[in-house]
Amino acid sequence: MVKSTQVNITPHNIFVIKLRHHGDMILTTPVINSLHERYPNASIDVLLYKETRPILEAHPAIRCLHVIDRTWKQEGHWRKLRYECALLASVRASCYDVVVNLADQWRSALITLFSGASLRIGFAFDKRKSIFWRLCHNYLVPTDNHRHLHTVEQNMTALAPFGISPNVARPSMHFSETDAQKVDILLLKQRVTSNFIIFHPTARWEFKCWEDEKVATTIDQLAHTGRKVILTSAPERYELEMIARIQSLCTTPNLISLAGQLSLPQLAALIIRARLFMGVDSAPMHMSAALGIPCIALLGPTKLQFWRPWGGEDNRVIWAGDYGPLPDPDSIDTNTRQRYLSAIPVKDVVEIAKKVLND
Repeated sequence: MVKSTQVNITPHNIFVIKLRHHGDMILTTPVINSLHERYPNASIDVLLYKETRPILEAHPAIRCLHVIDRTWKQEGHWRKLRYECALLASVRASCYDVVVNLADQWRSALITLFSGASLRIGFAFDKRKSIFWRLCHNYLVPTDNHRHLHTVEQNMTALAPFGISPNVARPSMHFSETDAQKVDILLLKQRVTSNFIIFHPTARWEFKCWEDEKVATTIDQLAHTGRKVILTSAPERYELEMIARIQSLCTTPNLISLAGQLSLPQLAALIIRARLFMGVDSAPMHMSAALGIPCIALLGPTKLQFWRPWGGEDNRVIWAGDYGPLPDPDSIDTNTRQRYLSAIPVKDVVEIAKKVLND
């Protein structure tokens, strides 16, 4: 049954479940932060995919991270079953009294049920109208208005049973002192002051990227003596190749590449030291917004209502749809080499960046 009433409970052990990509995990932090603020004495644990662990591993409000390794299935059925059973046993032994399941997978529902928590919150997804989904959750939050909400706001509606408003949503990104020290050493070696720009032009899928030539031209127009531009990317081969092409097209001597050299927490430590972050639809864009650093996001065929950088006036969105037609995001072949941001002109990006930089 879908519920809309508040519960009368003071939880001691809270379990939050989210099984998605890196950016999704950043947009889950408002839920974690709000629960910690409301129940400062409660322990909060999170279940997530192993590869997204760096996003939350330094979060001060989290006691424990349970992980699912998606490579388990490559080790054979029996070994995978052993891992799954160990995870369930660990969850059960944690004695949670509240589970907040933000995921939509059947697996997350089963883990929610197996936790034994007295309050098991989930979303009443249209695609999950089944007896089993209702059995796994004893409090289902309506999702009727989710199509009008940002992902942060969608996640925050799961806290309606506690009377926590989405208006208090505050994302965060954390890193260790060791990460900060490594970044400071790198900047010192490169003789970089605090007056620098980060440009992260790569993404998991190429269709989210701007053209290399336009990225290079933008860098050349923004970099000058006293201000360097730092290129960053993930260590994947195709991203490093894209960065190399951009470097070859640039003429400015004030360009530095740290592509593939930083973990995500280290990248966060770099971003928070920057004057401006520029990038496409990727996790670092959300990290910048969470860290409160001015962000210029170049977006294409994405659901803006869901995935724009969350925050205030420091976040500027330049949407390719304002310059020409875009395909429906749900219709895109993610393996395409087409770059749907091509309609965005360099002039507008540079102009907005200069306004943010007070040039």
